[in-house]
Amino acid sequence: MEVINVEARTFEAMMSRFETFAERVDTLCRENGDKTMQTWLDNQDVCQILNIAPRTLQTYRDNGTMPHTRIAHKMYYRPEDVERLIHKLKTK
Repeated sequence: MEVINVEARTFEAMMSRFETFAERVDTLCRENGDKTMQTWLDNQDVCQILNIAPRTLQTYRDNGTMPHTRIAHKMYYRPEDVERLIHKLKTK
């Protein structure tokens, strides 16, 4: 374990900058709506909703049919993208 000493003045400056950054992030989140992961779906959720196999979902990702976001080797999907795919599949 490594111990690092920081002067109080430097620490206060770092904390001030961090608080400013946190305020900016909060402002952007309020302006752009709810972007929390609570509203996102994972692979299992999407497979259950669409009644498809995980491999089919992977094919949809690979060919660009299903937009997704990858965070730490896990895929997430927006509910509106899933609804769009449902509508697209119904019209075929």
